[in-house]
Amino acid sequence: MAQAAPTDQSPLPAEPTAEQGDRWTPRLGWMIGFLTVISTFNYLDRSLLGLLLPLIKADLHLSDTALGLISGLAFAIFYSTLGIPIAGLADRYSRRNIIAIGFGFWSLMTALTAYVSSGIQMAFCRFLMGAGEAAGLAPSQSMIADSFSRARRPLALAILTTASAIDALIFLPLAAWAADLYGWRVAFEVAGLGGFLLAILFYFTVREPDRVSGPVTAANKVPLGEAIIVLWRSPAFRVIMIGVSFMGGALYATGTWTTALLTRVHGLSITEIGVIVTPLRGVIGIVGIMATGWLTDRLGRRDPRWRFRVPAIASIILAPAYVMMLLSDTPAIWIAGLGITAAFYASFQGPIFAATMALAPDRMKTVAVAINIFFTGLVGQVLGPLIVGALNDYLAPTYGEHAIRYSMLAVAVCSALGGLCFLWAGRLAQNESERAV
Repeated sequence: MAQAAPTDQSPLPAEPTAEQGDRWTPRLGWMIGFLTVISTFNYLDRSLLGLLLPLIKADLHLSDTALGLISGLAFAIFYSTLGIPIAGLADRYSRRNIIAIGFGFWSLMTALTAYVSSGIQMAFCRFLMGAGEAAGLAPSQSMIADSFSRARRPLALAILTTASAIDALIFLPLAAWAADLYGWRVAFEVAGLGGFLLAILFYFTVREPDRVSGPVTAANKVPLGEAIIVLWRSPAFRVIMIGVSFMGGALYATGTWTTALLTRVHGLSITEIGVIVTPLRGVIGIVGIMATGWLTDRLGRRDPRWRFRVPAIASIILAPAYVMMLLSDTPAIWIAGLGITAAFYASFQGPIFAATMALAPDRMKTVAVAINIFFTGLVGQVLGPLIVGALNDYLAPTYGEHAIRYSMLAVAVCSALGGLCFLWAGRLAQNESERAV
């Protein structure tokens, strides 16, 4: 009978100790801070296209369909599918080097986007950008996993997850300002060249952390196929993948369609959204992500099941919040719903990534994260915005511009289902742990 994949309570290799445990040191602070900056550039480089869509459309004479394919599918295919083989390399070779190479490469592709003259050229840059960004998140989380104990990982990973909120709070408004003054091409150029210089700095100033299970040798390298098979044997792992697929759909659909909702239904202008709403959502997002990570860290020490319960509750809370934001015409109610969704729509990621790595043997943690990203990214990023858009087109003849408030109810359903999956996964992980002892 195949042995269940290890869980938080099953016998595992030694935990990180001393510098690699519960004690925060300047070296660890620099590492996690730099990884968060890299993750912020990851979000910035992929979200610039959405921010500058009207300017790019007018300049390159592209249709909405072409822009949709370039922004979503062109990026998601390589980003999601290449993440797993790159994660296999990161479990066997230097993660610091892989991140530095990937960061430098995707930054060059971002800079190259400034010089495109057609939609095909832009799609080509997006393909390659997605390939480079596939080397970012999973190896970063693996470095954090080997630097902090399981009890501290949710909070450490929550810090990394604030990258999306920092992007919305600081980088996107700066990019919009630069594009307004100098044109959209300058925004891509500056972001790309700045990222490339930071990749060099990262390589020379961040040290590869020691692996908890010891140095990688030819004898203990785990083949990628074997790692995937071992991970997939865990029922808890499979249910988490279903849950992150639902939450990925909600996450990317929210990012794609919230601006359209605010302009069409609530009458906000693009300027109001860019100058007021987006930075406020960024601040609220940072607070929500950090609070969820801290609470998971604190409660998870008492009972490991809270490592699933906290992100599950945060996800389920989103369902009524989306209904408030979508269906109410009372400003106090829909603004409250908007704030709650900003706080929690991405907060599940840190705790669930930590739970995913806890289910994986030490030499398979990066692959486990990459599989998580595959389901969150490919399933969520491709299907989430597409389903809402298709529902919107279907309902538009009846409800006009207000169709989006009903089509986005799919996001509320996905959030509730994702939260229920996380609760289910927690029970399965507990059962696996009891069988393994």
